[in-house]
Amino acid sequence: MTDAPEPQLPGWHYVPDTPIRVSPFFCWPPEPLRMLGWFAKNWFAFAENTILVALALICWTWLSPSLETAATLAPGWIAGLWLRNLVLMTLVAGGLHWFFYVRKRQGSKLKFDGRDLMNKGRQFSFGGQVRDNMFWTLVSGVGFWTAYEVLMLWGMGNGWIPSLVIGDHPVWFVALFLLTPLWISFHFYWIHRALHWGPLYRIAHALHHRNVNVGPWSGLSMHPVESFGFFSSILIHLIIPAHPLHIIFHLQHQALTAATSHTGFEDLLVKDKRQLSLGRFHHQMHHRYFEVNYGNLEVPWDKWFGSFHDGTAEAHERLKERRQRRV
Repeated sequence: MTDAPEPQLPGWHYVPDTPIRVSPFFCWPPEPLRMLGWFAKNWFAFAENTILVALALICWTWLSPSLETAATLAPGWIAGLWLRNLVLMTLVAGGLHWFFYVRKRQGSKLKFDGRDLMNKGRQFSFGGQVRDNMFWTLVSGVGFWTAYEVLMLWGMGNGWIPSLVIGDHPVWFVALFLLTPLWISFHFYWIHRALHWGPLYRIAHALHHRNVNVGPWSGLSMHPVESFGFFSSILIHLIIPAHPLHIIFHLQHQALTAATSHTGFEDLLVKDKRQLSLGRFHHQMHHRYFEVNYGNLEVPWDKWFGSFHDGTAEAHERLKERRQRRV
């Protein structure tokens, strides 16, 4: 497989097929075939969502405390969750970084930004982009991921948070897995827009935007204030009953897809065939252009509120015109 022809959008090494399209479930008139294709791509075969459901099941079965144990806060099981999350993030973000940026096993095929990650830069706390990203990911990101998981399991163990019994509501049990990414999408858009408000941006979100060109360690590289808000989507289950498996899936979905979606490559290639969807050009444009694509494609808030960049030259001209009007 070879890279696509020279992209129409200036300054990019690779641009996927454009215009970028949002979820067909929010388009009119309905497109049943595209709906089926979208669902299949996200939930069947070798897809992130199915991998994450399997991973959550493994973690709940063998790497998590029972609710009886979690009812009492104790250093042992809390440290166990933190260590498990630390290892998972290191394996995912570290593994992707090793494959794409250290060993360069895919070269520059499907790489959005042709530049290397920054080895130096005054904006980075620890002298280089990767070291800076690793610190904030493993300290702030994994820290708040674990803290919210401890809170939810502790609350469920004590009966303060409503829990779901699989046998009583099997349809809802399955539906929650399907609905979780939609809720995360809704929550992320509004939290992200808030973080672009001047004071919050300067205090917190500017740290994440040190990454103009992103890598796997960039996704969860956040100031503690941002990490606190980012993972707060899990608090929906203070109201809506869930099984602990949903809690684990929800938090792992947020944490681990932050790494995969910031990979900087659109797909993982095996023998020049696309095997796993990874980076999101939609979000990579946000890191470079800043004021577009605050959300994601699952719920098209950007399209509804006029901040959508679909990757075309025409959309880029509209962005430049908006900027010129503000000068």
